[in-house]
Amino acid sequence: MKPFRKKIFVAAGYNTIYYGTGRKEFDPTAPLRGFESYLKETAEGTCSQIPHPVFDEGVIGSFMPGRFLKQANLPGFLPFMVPSLAGKPCTGIEGACGTGGRALAMAVRSVLSDLADSVFVAAFEMQNTMKAVYGADVLAGAAYYNKERKAGHAYFFPGIFSRRAEAYYEKYGYEMARRGMAKWYELSILNARKNPKAQEYHNSAQDLFALGMTPPDPKKFVPHLNFYDCSKVSDGASSLVVVTEEGLQQCGIAKEKAVEIVGIGEAEADITMAPEDLTALSTTELAVQKAFDQAHIDVEALALAELHDCFSITALLSLEALGLAQKGKAAHFILDGNTTIEGKIPINLSGGLGGFGHPTGATGVRQMVDLQKQLTGQADNQAVLKKPYGLMISMGGNDKTVTAFVVRPAV
Repeated sequence: MKPFRKKIFVAAGYNTIYYGTGRKEFDPTAPLRGFESYLKETAEGTCSQIPHPVFDEGVIGSFMPGRFLKQANLPGFLPFMVPSLAGKPCTGIEGACGTGGRALAMAVRSVLSDLADSVFVAAFEMQNTMKAVYGADVLAGAAYYNKERKAGHAYFFPGIFSRRAEAYYEKYGYEMARRGMAKWYELSILNARKNPKAQEYHNSAQDLFALGMTPPDPKKFVPHLNFYDCSKVSDGASSLVVVTEEGLQQCGIAKEKAVEIVGIGEAEADITMAPEDLTALSTTELAVQKAFDQAHIDVEALALAELHDCFSITALLSLEALGLAQKGKAAHFILDGNTTIEGKIPINLSGGLGGFGHPTGATGVRQMVDLQKQLTGQADNQAVLKKPYGLMISMGGNDKTVTAFVVRPAV
């Protein structure tokens, strides 16, 4: 792939608290915070970092607000969030759990087209408006609902990734995979404890690894995953700006507080078709390679990454799709300490989807916010970075809608 025809930057990232079970203040019997307040908070958090927060365009992403909130026509909320967007073009994006990545890609296209120099990007989801088992039916829309839902598990997506875990155990062995998944859970919570806005920030469990090793119980949940293998039901919002060099100047953003997007990989799979290999994320692998090709780097150039770990088995499969571990060896890679803050390549220092939380449509933007903070030295759980590049993978559904980005500090 050719390099971009102009430099594209990301700045002014902001995350609300990712809210749900695990937060001390969460009370499922109390009235929920309105989604409008999440939108307003994240917009104000981004705009407060920008001396002149006037933008050419707005993009907002959410997966299932029509079901969770009975709210559609999301572009109309962008002028409510950012008054300077009144009278400007605004767009709503949906791509299941990969919505955030697609929203970012839309903003990139706008600045490359010369139609905009500054694009405000936000994404959000509120899933605590219904019980998890009912929400599972809503989230099943990330798959081919008419074909897969009727025969699916009551907890639909945990059931889908339980089948991936089963195939992985059969091919590569249960014990080592389970240990790797348990270690991933432990690291996710330890990282989340360092991020005050993370859903698991208040998690005080003593032996996280032992919890992660809990044998799956199909009588209580799904056959091949336990509760700790799964990201939780979450509410939250994230936002940032995507700008050109002219946009940086117009907004008054210092370049040292921005990161440059140097590679994007986009790949879509046929949602009506089952994966050919349950032990591989082939669409993710394709998207990552495209991003690497455009950035003219390989995996060895990465300082850190934010992976879409909706389930712990997805983390193992993502590490292998990324090329950090050989097929069947991701658990070894994790257990050897390679993904810790002091390791070969720190992964999901935010806590990831399992630790920071997973309001589905918001996650891709949140991942970019955390990359921007890490690469500009502003993160809560800041790593000492030895290399210049970061990568994020935003995945929608069962490895169907995937967007990968490679970024580096602005130069």
